[in-house]
Amino acid sequence: MRPQGNRSVSGSPDVAVAFPGAVCRGSGYRFACELLKHVLHQRNQLPLPYEQLAYFCRRAAQDGNGIEKPLSLGLASKKCQQMLMELEGLFQHLEVMFSLTLVPRVLFLLGGNIMNPKELYELNLEGFCEGTAEESLQTAPCVRQLFHRLFVADVFSELKALPVTGTLVLVQGHRDCGVEWFRPKLNYQVPARGRKLTVTLSCDGDLHLSASPPQHTAPTWEDYVWFQAPVTLKGFSE
Repeated sequence: MRPQGNRSVSGSPDVAVAFPGAVCRGSGYRFACELLKHVLHQRNQLPLPYEQLAYFCRRAAQDGNGIEKPLSLGLASKKCQQMLMELEGLFQHLEVMFSLTLVPRVLFLLGGNIMNPKELYELNLEGFCEGTAEESLQTAPCVRQLFHRLFVADVFSELKALPVTGTLVLVQGHRDCGVEWFRPKLNYQVPARGRKLTVTLSCDGDLHLSASPPQHTAPTWEDYVWFQAPVTLKGFSE
């Protein structure tokens, strides 16, 4: 049985990336974090890419108000500091979640509410598998492959600008995984309305015996439920 929830929305785009083998352990978590950073910037919730924003914000915190603020963005503002602090905390808790359970799907909901978002981005890891560092693909080139595929697919260029809004993050995991920070949403169903982009990652080719099996082979998906991050990421554009 596959994880619960609507698998697709009519007319919604889908980007599929197949890696030629298992990827290093911990890569699923990295893909989730990098995709969230990318979506937030592409959909106008961050005024700069995350790494640039974090760099300038740290510089501003160290140097006070004496440095030049690029593009007059006010990068030392409380909004920037708050957003970065919440993102860094979310990334830490995502790493814990991925260490406790298989994570077949991750959702980013922009605007609206949890039942009726304006935009929905799904990372599907059901066909993804990880292996030992010595025998598996390194994470960094796989992340580059993902973003190259997103660039070629050109999934953001035709979208209307999205006003500053809130972003919710949901993660699917085993109901008994023991995670404490995320809140279980036992009967949650993926919304059928709103624009949806699904990014599907899978591993093909020869998989070493030490690699985890593709997640879609797991026999007990009925024991997997959605967990919601207890923060709303509030975008800013100053």
